[in-house]
Amino acid sequence: MRRGLAIGLASGLIGAAAIAAVAQGLMDEDPQGAAPAETAGLSVLGEPVTRDMVEQGGAIYAESCAACHGAQLEGQPDWRRRTEDGRMPAPPHDDSGHTWHHADRDLFTITKHGVGAVVPGYKSDMPAFEGLLSDDEIKAVLAYIKTSWSERERGFQAEVSAGAEGKP
Repeated sequence: MRRGLAIGLASGLIGAAAIAAVAQGLMDEDPQGAAPAETAGLSVLGEPVTRDMVEQGGAIYAESCAACHGAQLEGQPDWRRRTEDGRMPAPPHDDSGHTWHHADRDLFTITKHGVGAVVPGYKSDMPAFEGLLSDDEIKAVLAYIKTSWSERERGFQAEVSAGAEGKP
């Protein structure tokens, strides 16, 4: 009886220790503040994404982007159909949009200089954020947006970005 009790207690302690170790591992952050689930493997212009970037990017997005692109990154209604003035509504930045089809360099350039910097002559309601947001703030917004994408979209976008490196 004592032997069975001792084995039961030992098994319980080992199980509790294993659960505690797993829980501690899930709560630990890396030294840069990255949240493993939301930032694992993400980068913006070659810079690893951290939890701090995502938090800053979320705040900036809410203040500077959500009015057009939606609080949940959902974009404007009928975003694929031109408006009466011939311009396109703001697209979603989540998986349902096309943001993840574009390389980091293009997304950064569009945000900083406007769509016309990537597609000359293109007229858009999207303002250029040069002088309003720093380069690091633009990267933080892109990091925040990327955390909404599925692994499939993240992987595709990473490949597109890698293929665009070194191009003007």
